[in-house]
Amino acid sequence: MSTAAPSRRPMDPAVLVAREKEDVLVGNEIIRHKLSSRVVHWIVAVTFFACVFTGMPIWTPVFGWMAHLWGGLTVCRVIHPWLGIAFFVAVLVEVIDWASDMKFEPQERGWWGPKLFRYMRWEVEDEEVGKYNGGQKFFFWTMALGALGLLLSGLMMWFPRSFPRVLMQFAFLVHDATFILFMVAIVFHIYLGTVAEPGTFRSMTRGTVTRKWAMLHHSRWYREVTGESVRRP
Repeated sequence: MSTAAPSRRPMDPAVLVAREKEDVLVGNEIIRHKLSSRVVHWIVAVTFFACVFTGMPIWTPVFGWMAHLWGGLTVCRVIHPWLGIAFFVAVLVEVIDWASDMKFEPQERGWWGPKLFRYMRWEVEDEEVGKYNGGQKFFFWTMALGALGLLLSGLMMWFPRSFPRVLMQFAFLVHDATFILFMVAIVFHIYLGTVAEPGTFRSMTRGTVTRKWAMLHHSRWYREVTGESVRRP
Protein backbone atom coordinates (compact mmCIF):
# COMPACT_ATOMS: atom_id res chain seq x y z
CA MET A 1 0.00 0.00 0.00
CA SER A 2 1.57 3.27 -1.12
CA THR A 3 1.04 6.65 0.41
CA ALA A 4 1.16 9.90 -1.45
CA ALA A 5 4.18 12.05 -0.72
CA PRO A 6 3.31 15.27 1.09
CA SER A 7 3.09 18.16 -1.31
CA ARG A 8 5.68 20.88 -0.93
CA ARG A 9 4.58 24.41 -0.30
CA PRO A 10 5.37 26.48 -3.40
CA MET A 11 8.14 29.04 -3.03
CA ASP A 12 7.09 32.64 -2.57
CA PRO A 13 7.50 34.31 -6.00
CA ALA A 14 8.88 37.50 -4.42
CA VAL A 15 11.59 35.54 -2.60
CA LEU A 16 12.52 33.76 -5.82
CA VAL A 17 12.80 37.00 -7.77
CA ALA A 18 14.80 38.59 -4.93
CA ARG A 19 17.58 36.07 -5.44
CA GLU A 20 18.85 37.87 -8.53
CA LYS A 21 16.87 41.07 -9.06
CA GLU A 22 15.96 44.25 -7.21
CA ASP A 23 13.85 47.34 -7.89
CA VAL A 24 11.13 45.04 -9.22
CA LEU A 25 7.45 44.89 -8.30
CA VAL A 26 6.13 41.41 -7.43
CA GLY A 27 2.50 41.40 -6.31
CA ASN A 28 2.20 43.69 -3.31
CA GLU A 29 5.94 43.69 -2.64
CA ILE A 30 8.93 45.49 -4.11
CA ILE A 31 12.33 43.84 -4.27
CA ARG A 32 14.72 46.19 -2.49
CA HIS A 33 17.86 44.06 -2.08
CA LYS A 34 18.92 41.06 -4.11
CA LEU A 35 20.41 38.03 -2.38
CA SER A 36 24.07 38.84 -3.06
CA SER A 37 23.69 42.34 -1.60
CA ARG A 38 22.05 40.95 1.52
CA VAL A 39 24.75 38.32 1.99
CA VAL A 40 27.50 40.93 1.75
CA HIS A 41 25.66 43.20 4.19
CA TRP A 42 25.38 40.39 6.75
CA ILE A 43 29.04 39.50 6.31
CA VAL A 44 29.86 43.14 7.10
CA ALA A 45 27.67 42.94 10.20
CA VAL A 46 29.09 39.63 11.44
CA THR A 47 32.73 40.59 10.90
CA PHE A 48 32.14 43.97 12.56
CA PHE A 49 30.72 42.47 15.73
CA ALA A 50 33.41 39.79 15.72
CA CYS A 51 35.90 42.66 15.71
CA VAL A 52 34.00 44.31 18.56
CA PHE A 53 33.99 41.23 20.78
CA THR A 54 37.66 40.44 20.14
CA GLY A 55 38.79 44.05 20.34
CA MET A 56 36.98 45.15 23.50
CA PRO A 57 38.96 42.89 25.88
CA ILE A 58 42.18 44.16 24.26
CA TRP A 59 41.01 47.75 24.67
CA THR A 60 40.19 47.59 28.39
CA PRO A 61 40.14 44.95 31.18
CA VAL A 62 36.53 45.96 31.91
CA PHE A 63 35.50 43.76 28.99
CA GLY A 64 38.01 41.03 29.75
CA TRP A 65 35.17 38.52 30.14
CA MET A 66 34.63 38.71 26.38
CA ALA A 67 38.03 37.14 25.81
CA HIS A 68 36.76 33.86 27.28
CA LEU A 69 34.29 33.62 24.40
CA TRP A 70 37.26 33.20 22.05
CA GLY A 71 39.60 31.12 24.18
CA GLY A 72 41.50 33.87 25.96
CA LEU A 73 43.08 37.26 25.47
CA THR A 74 46.02 35.85 23.50
CA VAL A 75 43.62 34.38 20.94
CA CYS A 76 41.85 37.73 20.67
CA ARG A 77 45.13 39.49 19.97
CA VAL A 78 45.90 37.01 17.20
CA ILE A 79 42.56 36.89 15.40
CA HIS A 80 41.41 40.51 15.87
CA PRO A 81 43.64 41.97 13.11
CA TRP A 82 42.57 39.28 10.66
CA LEU A 83 38.92 39.87 11.46
CA GLY A 84 39.55 43.56 10.89
CA ILE A 85 40.91 42.85 7.42
CA ALA A 86 37.92 40.61 6.68
CA PHE A 87 35.59 43.40 7.81
CA PHE A 88 37.28 45.96 5.56
CA VAL A 89 37.21 43.64 2.55
CA ALA A 90 33.48 43.05 3.10
CA VAL A 91 32.90 46.80 3.36
CA LEU A 92 34.89 47.34 0.16
CA VAL A 93 32.76 44.79 -1.70
CA GLU A 94 29.61 46.48 -0.39
CA VAL A 95 30.87 49.91 -1.47
CA ILE A 96 31.52 48.62 -4.98
CA ASP A 97 28.08 46.98 -5.08
CA TRP A 98 26.11 49.98 -3.77
CA ALA A 99 28.17 52.98 -4.93
CA SER A 100 25.96 53.80 -7.92
CA ASP A 101 22.86 54.04 -5.70
CA MET A 102 24.68 56.12 -3.09
CA LYS A 103 25.58 59.13 -5.22
CA PHE A 104 24.45 62.38 -3.65
CA GLU A 105 21.96 64.45 -5.61
CA PRO A 106 21.91 68.27 -5.47
CA GLN A 107 18.71 68.41 -3.39
CA GLU A 108 20.23 66.10 -0.77
CA ARG A 109 22.87 68.52 0.46
CA GLY A 110 20.59 69.57 3.31
CA TRP A 111 20.99 66.11 4.85
CA TRP A 112 24.47 67.09 6.02
CA GLY A 113 22.97 69.43 8.63
CA PRO A 114 19.80 69.85 10.69
CA LYS A 115 17.70 67.78 8.28
CA LEU A 116 19.52 64.66 9.42
CA PHE A 117 18.36 65.24 13.02
CA ARG A 118 14.82 66.10 11.90
CA TYR A 119 14.76 62.77 10.07
CA MET A 120 15.70 60.99 13.30
CA ARG A 121 12.67 62.64 14.92
CA TRP A 122 10.33 61.77 12.03
CA GLU A 123 9.93 65.42 11.05
CA VAL A 124 11.02 65.00 7.42
CA GLU A 125 8.62 64.19 4.60
CA ASP A 126 10.08 64.44 1.11
CA GLU A 127 8.24 63.13 -1.94
CA GLU A 128 11.46 63.19 -3.98
CA VAL A 129 13.29 60.59 -1.90
CA GLY A 130 14.73 57.89 -4.15
CA LYS A 131 15.79 54.39 -3.16
CA TYR A 132 17.99 55.84 -0.42
CA ASN A 133 17.59 59.19 1.27
CA GLY A 134 20.39 61.63 1.97
CA GLY A 135 20.77 60.43 5.55
CA GLN A 136 21.29 56.84 4.45
CA LYS A 137 23.86 57.94 1.88
CA PHE A 138 25.64 60.05 4.48
CA PHE A 139 25.74 57.03 6.82
CA PHE A 140 26.99 54.76 4.05
CA TRP A 141 29.95 56.93 3.05
CA THR A 142 30.77 57.83 6.66
CA MET A 143 30.94 54.15 7.57
CA ALA A 144 33.10 53.41 4.52
CA LEU A 145 35.50 56.17 5.55
CA GLY A 146 35.43 54.90 9.14
CA ALA A 147 36.29 51.38 7.98
CA LEU A 148 39.29 52.78 6.13
CA GLY A 149 40.37 54.66 9.25
CA LEU A 150 40.09 51.51 11.34
CA LEU A 151 42.10 49.56 8.77
CA LEU A 152 44.96 52.03 8.47
CA SER A 153 45.26 52.70 12.20
CA GLY A 154 44.86 48.99 12.93
CA LEU A 155 47.69 48.06 10.56
CA MET A 156 49.96 50.53 12.34
CA MET A 157 49.01 49.03 15.71
CA TRP A 158 49.67 45.55 14.30
CA PHE A 159 53.26 46.53 13.44
CA PRO A 160 54.10 49.19 16.07
CA ARG A 161 57.88 48.98 15.64
CA SER A 162 57.61 50.07 12.01
CA PHE A 163 56.34 53.57 12.82
CA PRO A 164 57.52 56.56 14.89
CA ARG A 165 56.11 56.92 18.40
CA VAL A 166 54.11 60.05 17.55
CA LEU A 167 52.40 58.26 14.65
CA MET A 168 51.59 55.33 16.89
CA GLN A 169 49.95 57.63 19.43
CA PHE A 170 47.91 59.15 16.61
CA ALA A 171 46.96 55.65 15.38
CA PHE A 172 45.67 54.65 18.81
CA LEU A 173 43.63 57.87 19.02
CA VAL A 174 42.13 57.39 15.55
CA HIS A 175 41.33 53.72 16.19
CA ASP A 176 39.62 54.36 19.51
CA ALA A 177 37.69 57.46 18.39
CA THR A 178 36.54 55.81 15.15
CA PHE A 179 35.41 52.71 17.02
CA ILE A 180 33.33 54.77 19.48
CA LEU A 181 31.67 56.73 16.67
CA PHE A 182 31.08 53.49 14.79
CA MET A 183 29.29 51.95 17.75
CA VAL A 184 27.07 55.00 18.23
CA ALA A 185 26.19 55.02 14.51
CA ILE A 186 25.47 51.28 14.48
CA VAL A 187 23.05 51.63 17.40
CA PHE A 188 21.11 54.28 15.46
CA HIS A 189 21.32 52.17 12.30
CA ILE A 190 19.78 49.17 14.05
CA TYR A 191 17.14 51.36 15.71
CA LEU A 192 16.08 52.97 12.44
CA GLY A 193 16.04 49.61 10.66
CA THR A 194 13.83 47.92 13.23
CA VAL A 195 11.82 49.91 15.79
CA ALA A 196 11.68 53.32 14.12
CA GLU A 197 10.67 52.09 10.68
CA PRO A 198 8.79 48.77 10.90
CA GLY A 199 9.09 46.74 7.72
CA THR A 200 12.66 47.85 6.99
CA PHE A 201 14.44 44.86 8.54
CA ARG A 202 12.71 42.39 6.22
CA SER A 203 14.47 44.05 3.28
CA MET A 204 17.71 42.59 4.66
CA THR A 205 16.27 39.15 5.37
CA ARG A 206 13.58 38.52 2.79
CA GLY A 207 14.80 41.19 0.38
CA THR A 208 11.41 42.84 -0.03
CA VAL A 209 9.34 45.71 1.31
CA THR A 210 5.65 46.36 0.95
CA ARG A 211 4.26 48.88 -1.49
CA LYS A 212 2.91 50.85 1.47
CA TRP A 213 6.37 51.03 3.06
CA ALA A 214 7.99 52.19 -0.17
CA MET A 215 5.25 54.76 -0.74
CA LEU A 216 5.71 56.16 2.77
CA HIS A 217 9.52 56.25 3.03
CA HIS A 218 10.81 56.43 -0.56
CA SER A 219 8.12 58.01 -2.70
CA ARG A 220 10.16 58.68 -5.83
CA TRP A 221 11.61 55.17 -5.80
CA TYR A 222 8.07 53.81 -5.47
CA ARG A 223 6.98 55.82 -8.50
CA GLU A 224 10.01 54.71 -10.52
CA VAL A 225 9.43 51.03 -9.78
CA THR A 226 5.64 50.91 -10.06
CA GLY A 227 4.92 53.75 -12.45
CA GLU A 228 2.17 54.89 -10.10
CA SER A 229 1.66 58.24 -8.43
CA VAL A 230 1.72 58.57 -4.65
CA ARG A 231 -1.50 59.60 -3.00
CA ARG A 232 -1.06 61.08 0.44
CA PRO A 233 -3.93 61.87 2.80
